[in-house]
Amino acid sequence: MGFKGTKAEKKVVYDKKICSLLEEYSQVLVCLADNVGSNQLQSIRQGLRPDSIVLMGKNTMMKRSIRLFTEKTGNTAYQNLIPLLVGNVGLIFTKGDLKEVREEVAKYKVGAPARVGLVAPVDVVVPPGNTGLDPSQTSFFQVLNIPTKINKGTVEIITPVELIRKGDKVGSSEAALLAKLGIRPFSYGLVVQSVYDNGSVFDPAILDLSEDDLFGKFAAGISTVAALSLALNYPTLAAAPHMFINGYKNVLAVAIATDYSFPQAEKMKEYLKDPSKFAVIAAPVAAEASAAPAAAAPKEEEKKPEPEEVSDDDMGFSLFD
Repeated sequence: MGFKGTKAEKKVVYDKKICSLLEEYSQVLVCLADNVGSNQLQSIRQGLRPDSIVLMGKNTMMKRSIRLFTEKTGNTAYQNLIPLLVGNVGLIFTKGDLKEVREEVAKYKVGAPARVGLVAPVDVVVPPGNTGLDPSQTSFFQVLNIPTKINKGTVEIITPVELIRKGDKVGSSEAALLAKLGIRPFSYGLVVQSVYDNGSVFDPAILDLSEDDLFGKFAAGISTVAALSLALNYPTLAAAPHMFINGYKNVLAVAIATDYSFPQAEKMKEYLKDPSKFAVIAAPVAAEASAAPAAAAPKEEEKKPEPEEVSDDDMGFSLFD
C-alpha cells in the first residue's frame, strides 16, 4: 500500500526515496511512459527486479529532488538528468547491463486498440480477406474508400488498404472499423529515450554498438588523423610511423643517388649493382609459395574417388610407369 499522509509528508518521503536511489545507483534510463497502464507498469517492475528499480512521479517533484540532492552532496553530475525530464517520463535506476535492461523493458509491450484522437505511432494497414461482417456493415468501408465485395454472405476486403498513416490522428470511422475487425494495431510500453551513465548522457542507439563497431570507428578516426597530419606535415602520434618510413625512403633514395652510404643502404646498393643476388634470395621464397598448393593437390586427389571404368593406362599416364 502507498504512503498515506499530507502532501508535504508525501514530498518528504519522495525526496528521501529519490535521494537514496541517486546515492546507490550511477546508471539511469529515462523512459517515455505514454499510454502505459498501472498493471503493465507493475509487470515491468517485477521483471526488472532485483537489479533495477522503476521510479515514476511528477516532473517538478523529480527535478526538485535532484536539485536538493546535488546541493546536499555537491555531486552536480546528476543535474544532467533535469533537462531530460520532459513529458510523461519515468526513471529506471539500474546496476545491470544497460543494453540488457533496455531489451527487458522492450518485452513488456501490450497491444492496444485505436482510440479516437490518438496519434498513430505506426502505419495501420488493413489486410485483404474475409471480415466476417454481414453486408449491412458495408457503410463503414464506403466511408473510408475501402474496396469490398460480398462473398458467401459476408463482406470481403479485396486489396490491402493503408487506413492510418504514422503521425495522423485516429478518426471515429477508423476506430470503429478497426474495433469491428478486432484489430489492435498499436502496442505501448516504456520507451527508453535517454541513457545516463556516471555523469554522461547519450542516445540509447549507442547501446547497439558492438566492440567491432567501436574498433572500426576508432581505426577510421586514426586513419583520418594520420592522413591530415601527413598532408599538413604536422607531427602526431598517429602519423609518426608513416613519417619515419617516408623519411627512411628519402634518405635511402639520397644514398643510392650519391656516394653517401650507411649500413642499411649498402645492401640495396649491392642488389642494384648485381641483381642476381636478389634473385638468389627471392628463389627460396618463390619455391615455398609454389610448394604449398602442390602439397595440397595430392590430398584433393585422394578425396575424389576415381571412376572404376576408366584406368590410368587408358588415359595414357600410368601411375606405375
